[in-house]
Amino acid sequence: MKRIEFIKSAGMLALSGSLLSFREVDTGLTNWAGNLTYHAKQVVYPTTVEELRTALLRIKQGKALGSKHSFNTVADTTETLISTSKLNKVISLDTTKGLVWAEGGIKYGDLGLWIDQRGYAIHNLASLPHISVAGACATATHGSGGTNGNLSSAVEAIEIMKADGSLVMLDKSNPKFFGAVVNIGALGIVTKVALKVYPRFEVTQEVYENLPMSALKGNIDTIFGLGYSVSMFTHWLDKNINQLWVKKKVEGTFKPGPKEILGATAATTNLHPIKVNSPINCTDQMGVPGPWYERLPHFKMGFTPSNGAELQSEFFVPRQHAFEAIMAVEKLHPLVSPLLFVTEIRSIAADELWLSPAYMQDVIAIHFTWKPETEKVLAILPKVEAVLKPFDYMPHWGKIFTMAPADLQSRYPKFKDFVAFAKEMDPQGKWKNGFLERNLY
Repeated sequence: MKRIEFIKSAGMLALSGSLLSFREVDTGLTNWAGNLTYHAKQVVYPTTVEELRTALLRIKQGKALGSKHSFNTVADTTETLISTSKLNKVISLDTTKGLVWAEGGIKYGDLGLWIDQRGYAIHNLASLPHISVAGACATATHGSGGTNGNLSSAVEAIEIMKADGSLVMLDKSNPKFFGAVVNIGALGIVTKVALKVYPRFEVTQEVYENLPMSALKGNIDTIFGLGYSVSMFTHWLDKNINQLWVKKKVEGTFKPGPKEILGATAATTNLHPIKVNSPINCTDQMGVPGPWYERLPHFKMGFTPSNGAELQSEFFVPRQHAFEAIMAVEKLHPLVSPLLFVTEIRSIAADELWLSPAYMQDVIAIHFTWKPETEKVLAILPKVEAVLKPFDYMPHWGKIFTMAPADLQSRYPKFKDFVAFAKEMDPQGKWKNGFLERNLY
């Protein structure tokens, strides 16, 4: 996808003894999928914490911009975008405490390779490794697994630069830590995080086809317990789960899984979740063992993930309502299927993070990868959200939704605490944007 950036002036501004470029951005600067054009007047690319501080003190209002993978305006601004793409280094590996410290702009694919080479792993990864650590944690992005928390649940400490350039370090000894990790960009710029690490492990991936939706009844926990990480894909046709992806830790000698699971049969070749697409972009299947960072995602770091040009929505419901919620969406299949590339259904374990959809409850996530037909998708979303309303659904913070702010806020027991924390961290409203004004304030 081509992005057009140009330097507004000859201007490389000498700031604090270093060069820091401010660029005006035209309508070519888009998010990863191309559905959103950012509205910023300028974008800055700091390479050090000092450059970041200098930039913050020069601007009136701004937003952190990570890997540009959000599909809504959570990271948009009409003033200054502060890209963290060059704040992407591993800082240290503390093997005594079991922590890796890294700058917030590092991508999971790069971090995963670095720590794997040193004998370590993090607990889980999202479906694609191309996303930044700070951005994924800020929006409660996740992988899957019956007992795996989302990516933000791996954070043990976090450092945030406030609008005045000061740094705040929070860990689990401070109650406000639990409001700081999933922060939707309201608190400041995440400069570094400490993630819990574990001994490295290998994973196999096996895919099964054509699981009847009727088999989900009473078996949700069983299905998501089939492996370390499990995902279901459907096109909402014929009450059928088209693909069941089962990722297992390699423990001892690898033994292939059964040829059939609840009526689904083992695939005989590698598959892409969108079956008409080539599986070359996908991580290896067919039970071939590989390092955790090359199997837990569905897509390879060096290849286009998912479909590329697409829209995304995702809704979380308490896991005890999983079957009923899935079947409620299934009733909309005549409306949903024509606009859809694929739906992925995953499971996320409970955590203690204030703005996490999994706050104090296990959830499933029903994810929609839509065709890039914005008006039609925006017309169908209220219908999807309406059938999920009886199950107290919550939307993904970084994807497209139409939920009313009052309803959104009511889903989070600690919402008022977070708003108070945000005002404390940002009393002048430097990090406010349209998304926060609508949904937070």
